[in-house]
Amino acid sequence: MYPPRNILIAAIAIAAALGLGYGLGQKFQMTNTATPKMEAAAISAPASVSGGKDKILYYRAPMGADTSPVPKKDEMGMDYVPVYATEVAAEPGTVALSARRMQQLGVRTEIVVRRNFAQTVDAVGTVQIDETRQIDIAPRFDGWIEKLYAGTTGMQVKKGAPLFTFYSPQLTNIEAEYPFSTSGTIGNAGIPAAPDGNNPPNGTIEKLQNLAVPVDEIARLRRERSASYHITLRAPADGTIVEKNAIEGMKFTAGDTLYRLVDLSNVWIMADVYEQDLARIAVGQTAKITINTFPGRIFEGKISFIYPGINKDTRTAKVRIDLPNPTGELRLDMYADVHILGTPDNNVLVIPASAVLDSGKRQVVLIDLGGGYFRPQPVEIGMRAGNYFEILKGLKEGDRVVTSANFLIDSESNLRAALQAFAAPQSGAAP
Repeated sequence: MYPPRNILIAAIAIAAALGLGYGLGQKFQMTNTATPKMEAAAISAPASVSGGKDKILYYRAPMGADTSPVPKKDEMGMDYVPVYATEVAAEPGTVALSARRMQQLGVRTEIVVRRNFAQTVDAVGTVQIDETRQIDIAPRFDGWIEKLYAGTTGMQVKKGAPLFTFYSPQLTNIEAEYPFSTSGTIGNAGIPAAPDGNNPPNGTIEKLQNLAVPVDEIARLRRERSASYHITLRAPADGTIVEKNAIEGMKFTAGDTLYRLVDLSNVWIMADVYEQDLARIAVGQTAKITINTFPGRIFEGKISFIYPGINKDTRTAKVRIDLPNPTGELRLDMYADVHILGTPDNNVLVIPASAVLDSGKRQVVLIDLGGGYFRPQPVEIGMRAGNYFEILKGLKEGDRVVTSANFLIDSESNLRAALQAFAAPQSGAAP
């Protein structure tokens, strides 16, 4: 029984479009009528094996799948078996290409090798505050703000810069005790004052220190020996004001947070890493970070902590990355693309990603058998790192796979298999 007419026409059209006529041995003729006929059903031998002389393509191990381009012996002393072109050509899906055709298609191949293989873990994150560089300005005493110097959120202040001036009846009363506690002796302890004027701490000074009164105010009290009604509170460190609750004229009580300062010279990148990638990262690994605001620039940070929990909705874990920010150009809540070089695996069998033909359900590569012969080979791939795939099954070290024009060769291989199926007689079918 001949194949349906529409299938034959489609096969002829594909073969004509690809220019793939050699090695197939099929001759189709169109008669003057509208019905095409297939003259030859048998597939002829490739040109490389015509003339009665068969060509040895390679040698195969007698007890395994290992191959060699030259004669050799296996570990048991047995000779490798030669594999002839006619044998290869008879294998299902095998395609033969001339040297000229391979050049026209731009066929490129690469040898399957073993190498150190490290998968890059990709994640997204945001710029966040380094929590170890935060300072809250929360006085331990009551008072009223008289004059505000740092009046806006986002303002950068230096260590020692004035924040505000305040009046505190509580501190004024304590300072008023100081002249009486240092007249000849320190309080009731009978400790004489130091002749150089640097008096050791007494009860009054200790009270002020326990209330975290600014050191410059305590020095003024020692020097002037009089209470002050206007005390200036200064920034304890460099930083940016990210929270401001202080308002000129307001009353504050002990423990109220009036300012929050953050040193943004170092920030954290909080990245969300999928749980299946967590086994490939560790504290101390380098992360390369790109920010949309700065195209073309790459920032480098270090993983400092991997949080223990998993988000049940997104199935991701938080990973903290320390990132220097000396110029302050990285701003809070900026989006970041994070690329972490995972823990490398040694001696992994890999092939270029371009060699894999992935249909979604199965992956196939084209093996270069030598002499212009190519055969599709199903494989099982593992991790991907950059432009390479890990190979779990289907290939061995030393195999040569097609990395360019493999789609066109695979198309011819499928066409050859289809034509072979058409040519094969069906049992019980009418002639």
